[in-house]
Amino acid sequence: MSYVRAEDVLPKELIETIQQYVNGTNIYIPCLEKKVWGSQTVTKQYYKIRNYEICKKYESGITTRILANEYSLSIKSIQRIIRTNRNLGILSDEK
Repeated sequence: MSYVRAEDVLPKELIETIQQYVNGTNIYIPCLEKKVWGSQTVTKQYYKIRNYEICKKYESGITTRILANEYSLSIKSIQRIIRTNRNLGILSDEK
């Protein structure tokens, strides 16, 4: 994230008003329209495919320990992925 100097973009009166609340500290001003996580990159799609693969391998009998090692994740992370996909109806409840 890059910083913009307030003096370069805001009117002096507005800066003086802001200084009444925060003086000499950094503040974050959020965007008007918040973007959905992963909407600007392929990251969200990558994780969706990876998690689907993990679930399919788990359903075929591969243990959470082996999956954790294969995907460089903790066993708890693998369990969370499986639980989340089961709750979404992507995985069966048989195991």
